[in-house]
Amino acid sequence: MSKRKLKVSAIKNGTVIDHIPANYLFKVISILGLDKIPNQITFGNNLESHKLIHKAIIKVSDKFFEDKEINKIALIAPAAKLNIIRDYEVVEKKVVNVLEEVIGIVKCFNPMCITNNEQITTKFTVVSKKEIALKCHYCEKITSEEHLTII
Repeated sequence: MSKRKLKVSAIKNGTVIDHIPANYLFKVISILGLDKIPNQITFGNNLESHKLIHKAIIKVSDKFFEDKEINKIALIAPAAKLNIIRDYEVVEKKVVNVLEEVIGIVKCFNPMCITNNEQITTKFTVVSKKEIALKCHYCEKITSEEHLTII
């Protein structure tokens, strides 16, 4: 009989974001603005994972995200799962979804786009969710997953 050991300590109330690709941990922290909040945040990186080989996990005490907030990470961590914790128990599980519109999160791939040359917030329509492809509202160029740059 093997003993399971937590590599990152439990939280009483809050949100656990699991199954983040290890190389995107700090992008997820930035996208969600976790570097600017006073809550206790615990994260682990390069943890073993059957799905991802190496994964990251983020635990945020006393923070419950709106679906709109958390779905931002779907662009870079589509396998991410959320566990809502209350009194040390998982009370709800959520999956991330790619939204129909992506605003102010991604840089346009086209260097000539107005959003890369003036102070204009980027805006994209999602044209493919399976292999992420975003169509710029301004220049209509497609930014594919391989050229995706999170702002």
